[in-house]
Amino acid sequence: MATLKCPKCNSVDAVRNGIVNQRQRFRCKKCNYNFTVGKVGKGISTYYVIKALQLYIEGVSFREIERLLGISHVSVMNWVKKYQIKIPENNTYHPTYKILNHRELVEFYSDRKNTEGAGMIVTELGDKFMLIKWERFKE
Repeated sequence: MATLKCPKCNSVDAVRNGIVNQRQRFRCKKCNYNFTVGKVGKGISTYYVIKALQLYIEGVSFREIERLLGISHVSVMNWVKKYQIKIPENNTYHPTYKILNHRELVEFYSDRKNTEGAGMIVTELGDKFMLIKWERFKE
């Protein structure tokens, strides 16, 4: 009935064989092995994984990333561990960020004072833009 591959013998001859933990269970006709289909969770788009990691590298905290992208801070921590991301150590600068729409971004760049004395990057954040600016610590 089902055209699933048996994880034990790779046969495609499997039939339904009950439900376990609200998941359909199957039995292979060839080797009598019982198996369930992998749980399909709500996957997070690679776009958000990349954005979250970019923000982390730029010095944005896990909780701030959670508020900005709507992704659990625990997921972000797991991605940082999985991909072994390290924040560059640069103690003389600290990042600040602003969320701007297109009009606000144009106004920001039209004032020359906003672009002097600091490095910055603009990244798309859904229908808005995130402007990350590095400024020197004032000691």
